[in-house]
Amino acid sequence: MSDIEIITFGCRLNAYESEVMRKHAKDAGLESAVIVNTCAVTQESVRQARQAIRKARRMRPDAKIVVTGCAAQIDPAAFAAMAEVDHVIGNHEKTQGSTFKALSVEDTERVKVNDIMSVTETAGHLIDGFGTQARAYVQIQNGCDHRCTFCIIPYGRGPSRSVPAGEVVAQVRRLVENGYAEIVLTGVDITAYGADLPGDITLGKLAAKVLALVPELPRLRLSSIDSVEADAALLKLIAEEERLMPHLHLSLQAGDDLTLKRMKRRHSREHGVRFCEEVRALRPDMVFGADLIAGFPTESDAMFAGSLSLVDDCGLTFLHVFPFSARPGTAAARMRRLHGAIVAERAAALREKGIEALRRHLANAKGRHIQVLMESEGRGRAADFTPVAIETGEGAGQLVDAVVSGHDGSALLARMR
Repeated sequence: MSDIEIITFGCRLNAYESEVMRKHAKDAGLESAVIVNTCAVTQESVRQARQAIRKARRMRPDAKIVVTGCAAQIDPAAFAAMAEVDHVIGNHEKTQGSTFKALSVEDTERVKVNDIMSVTETAGHLIDGFGTQARAYVQIQNGCDHRCTFCIIPYGRGPSRSVPAGEVVAQVRRLVENGYAEIVLTGVDITAYGADLPGDITLGKLAAKVLALVPELPRLRLSSIDSVEADAALLKLIAEEERLMPHLHLSLQAGDDLTLKRMKRRHSREHGVRFCEEVRALRPDMVFGADLIAGFPTESDAMFAGSLSLVDDCGLTFLHVFPFSARPGTAAARMRRLHGAIVAERAAALREKGIEALRRHLANAKGRHIQVLMESEGRGRAADFTPVAIETGEGAGQLVDAVVSGHDGSALLARMR
């Protein structure tokens, strides 16, 4: 019996691909292996992956250690140089069944990382589930054609490419049949979905197709979107379809126009604020999260103040705050950087602003009727992705109707209806 452990860092797409690898490894009969699926968004994420590799070798000295993911794709030599590592495979190779068949024999090559920029298709992969996780992720797209100056991910993921709609629907249907009440459509740049496919298909039209063709799916959620690419069909769906969850995570990054220009973002501050206003007018219960970078090179106090005030101006609730991390090979790594203490101070201020925004959101929910997707014993998420603490005998993946009785500063407190 195979003993496969997968350690996943980073995004929801990585979580999905880890399950694809689990299936391939099982089908190939790979035995006693630890697969480390890395992230390259920040230097810290790479450090954590290297730390996990060393720990895995200490804990499982006889296991085959395989490293993959964005950090391995971008710098395979660095991971191959680690004595703890047996194999390094690229982001394209990790989704191929043939890779794991080769890993199950002793004489396969140690490093198998091809040019990700040459990959032109993203195949759909049928998987049955996500272990004990409450929700399931479905990949609809991979790669990115944009070149934001701070971002290394296009070099780890390659060009934007979409999974055909029929394959997405088939995967969603399979997961729903296996008991998943919530599906998350995920990718690197999902609002770019469909541009490389024949016909007229967009993210909004895909989501509408999923909901129409899988009517038994209770909850559909989107991962991070780029507001400047949001299509008319998506906005229509937000306004009309209750099964599309009222939560959008936006790739805003900053609240100052000059900073956004230096980041090579395609939206202005005004656009970000206006988008949130328009969406909230369509769906008053919509809750927004956002990625924000603190301490981008050349950022002045006034520029940073624009990011702080963006939280209120957009009505953001959930913040993912990233202290600027210079990634070798990106344009921002060559810009004049701020002192590390300033970056840390601004990141802390943004996080504190996020805590205040979340507490306001929690306080306003008292008495509200909500539906909770249980994630573990006594914990779950409301439709708008707010954490909920609730006493119930229902297990992970079950939907529970509840009433909000208060909050504890980080989650809603609720009781069964």
